[in-house]
Amino acid sequence: MPKSSRYQKVCDVFTNKVIACHKDTYLSDAVKLMRAHNVSAIFIKEQQDVIGVWTESDCMKLDFTNHTINGLTLESVMTCPVLTISSQRLLSDAALIFHQNGVRHLLVTNKSGFACGVISVSDIVRNQGLDHYLQFRAINEQYNKDVLIVSSEMVVTDAIKLMRERNDKAILVFNEQLKEHGIITQRDLLSLILEHQGDGICWDFACRAIYQISSTGSLFDAYRLMSNNNVRHLVVIDNKQIMGVLSLDHLVNEIESAYCCELEKVLEQRDVALQHSQRNLYLANKIIDSSLDGIMITSQEGVIVQVNPAFTQLTGYKEFEVIGKGPNILSSGRHDKQFYIDMWHEITTKGVWQGEICNCKKNGDLYVEWLTIIEIKEPHNEELLYAAIFSDITERKNAEEKIVQLAYFDELTGLPNRRLFNDRLQMALATAHRDSTMLAVMFIDLDRFKEINDTLGHSAGDCLLQLVAKRIQCILNEGDTLARLGGDEFVVLFDVDSFEYVSEVAETILNKLNAPFLLDSAQVGVTASIGAAIYPEDGQDSETLLKHADIAMYRSKEQGRNSFQLFKSSMNARSLERLAMMSRFQYALENDEFELYFQPKLNLKTKRIQGVEALLRWQDPTLGMISPAHFIPLAEELGLIVRLDLWVIEQAGKELAKWQTLGIDAGRLAINISACHLSQGKLVSNIEQMLNRYQLPGKLLEIELTESSFISSFSQAKKQLQQIKSLGVNVALDDFGTGYSALSYLTKLPFDTLKIDASFIAKVPDEYGNSEIVAAIIALANNLNLLVVAEGVEKASQQAYLQSLSCDVIQGYYYCRPLTQRQWIKFYTQFSQQLLHKK
Repeated sequence: MPKSSRYQKVCDVFTNKVIACHKDTYLSDAVKLMRAHNVSAIFIKEQQDVIGVWTESDCMKLDFTNHTINGLTLESVMTCPVLTISSQRLLSDAALIFHQNGVRHLLVTNKSGFACGVISVSDIVRNQGLDHYLQFRAINEQYNKDVLIVSSEMVVTDAIKLMRERNDKAILVFNEQLKEHGIITQRDLLSLILEHQGDGICWDFACRAIYQISSTGSLFDAYRLMSNNNVRHLVVIDNKQIMGVLSLDHLVNEIESAYCCELEKVLEQRDVALQHSQRNLYLANKIIDSSLDGIMITSQEGVIVQVNPAFTQLTGYKEFEVIGKGPNILSSGRHDKQFYIDMWHEITTKGVWQGEICNCKKNGDLYVEWLTIIEIKEPHNEELLYAAIFSDITERKNAEEKIVQLAYFDELTGLPNRRLFNDRLQMALATAHRDSTMLAVMFIDLDRFKEINDTLGHSAGDCLLQLVAKRIQCILNEGDTLARLGGDEFVVLFDVDSFEYVSEVAETILNKLNAPFLLDSAQVGVTASIGAAIYPEDGQDSETLLKHADIAMYRSKEQGRNSFQLFKSSMNARSLERLAMMSRFQYALENDEFELYFQPKLNLKTKRIQGVEALLRWQDPTLGMISPAHFIPLAEELGLIVRLDLWVIEQAGKELAKWQTLGIDAGRLAINISACHLSQGKLVSNIEQMLNRYQLPGKLLEIELTESSFISSFSQAKKQLQQIKSLGVNVALDDFGTGYSALSYLTKLPFDTLKIDASFIAKVPDEYGNSEIVAAIIALANNLNLLVVAEGVEKASQQAYLQSLSCDVIQGYYYCRPLTQRQWIKFYTQFSQQLLHKK
């Protein structure tokens, strides 16, 4: 059987014309109706119901000797019940019914069960595409060789009786006089019903248009001859001799035989396929049940028909709680109607949808799932199924959000970090450029934050940063951005309409931060240095604006902290100079670009040199002479101040050794030591090693320290100063009165000398209050037996006033400017000669 016909349905080939009449219709009238419509069967109705069928083959059941045969009604001769078949059944199913019940016609019904047509054996034969098969089947194997041949003079009713007894569908009639043959078939018996010729002879009744075919022909040739001439019987001849009769039933039987063989194969294949399908179904169910992903299968109407154990574990719903219900039982209400419209549009057009969706568990918890919905359609089944496969990705989403939070937000304060701030700054610059507006970038750096960390601990420092962030945030307007760049550095981005507004914001922030912070029951005061740059005046791009705001902030620190500076172009030049210094500083230190200058001190009583202070100078080949006020803070920032101290100590040792060789007796050589060097605890050993290396007595050296050197760790400073004193080295307190002075230091620490800062000396004797302070310091030092040195003496009036106060020593331009080594030696020689000349 051709494979293509296997899946043909009844609706593909049936005749949608049902010829029917009432059960009380006379048989003769029914026959006339059949002939008029050229059909071989007629159906009998009672009201709207089909209750029976009468066909041409039913003629064999009639008694044609009964002259009242045409008066019979259909109800008395019909066959019932009527066999039916659905229009959606396969032709193979119809063929099987024909074969099992020995009938030639089936009533076709639609989906609602109502009659809609008729299908016959001929319809199946015509539509099975059996040409190739019939061409290979010979006639001599199929026809009826035991055909009945009767005399032309035999009474018709007798011939019909013989047909009925032999169950023949056709007989041949021979006319000896004419030497011709005729044929009588079941269809010819219909004429007897209409013409009442039951007592006539066969020759008058027989059909003489006999169609012949050779026994060597194929069944396809026979089928084509029958179809072309609308007959059901052919006379088979061989060498002009009648061998028998081939009827359409023989073709049908052959086809049925072939169909049965094919059906057996099909059934066998179905059994194998069923076993394979059952195995696949078993494996599929096992896989579904074992899947870690939740699986839900719904019908076309949106009813849940199956779920797996993972579904229960993920949603909390048991199987019996969801079967028969809709998937909306999981709805979270987070998605609008359009979301589901778009989802189903993609499913219907593409057959699949994938995406994230928020659903609700049985306990009310919301969760995010990755959902895949697949449309499932069987090849020969119009019903659709939908499989929803999902996994809970809530933790993954939370992790992604945390990664984003870490990538774009500061973990401590929750503020945007440098990356997010740069993104927002780029967007703000694009908007400002488009709208021709201004915006400001403001750097905020907390003053002396390291001291809070070192004193109270890092946890307190972290808490302070969080509190600072909250205070600044509450000041800013909606749309402004506050970010933490790291450490104690914050940056603000906001729109401005005037320069004055930037100053107002900065002042507000400074005032807000000046209020004490409560950290672990301790109140801590905080100040900040703020710098700002404005687009477009101070920069056209983010990098330039940030750099200029940073420069302005450092300028604010240089101006004494707790202040605000708006960027000026001169600051950039200063910053570039500072950057150049930073790049050159370490090279200068390693290549002896520094040198010592010497400034002698005059004893006002003896008029002799009372020591010399070594002053550090840096002569850069490119930048020229650089002031210590510039490079000393730079050395501290770069962490090179101790190395610079060591260089000074070493050069002082060399100079003192040279003095001894030249016979220079100028008292002690004073050098300045950084607070960092003292706090590291190695100052004593470094000085001792230098003295030993150059074989110098300690009495030739004096170290000068500021109050910041010991204010943070008094006990450690006291211990080291006592060790320095044990080496014979003098200790001087420099810049007295400019820091957080405490008079108790003068009695508790082993100072030898007290140096009054030049800022006080510059205002004597003209300024009343300042002059009294200087007089008080000198009186205090004299009472404590401390040598007093007044720095910055530049006028004769200042010297006279200090001398009247019994000041011991003066130092300044009035007496002598700082000198190079050669100038100093020349000065000392001339000064010594003048003393000898006076004597």
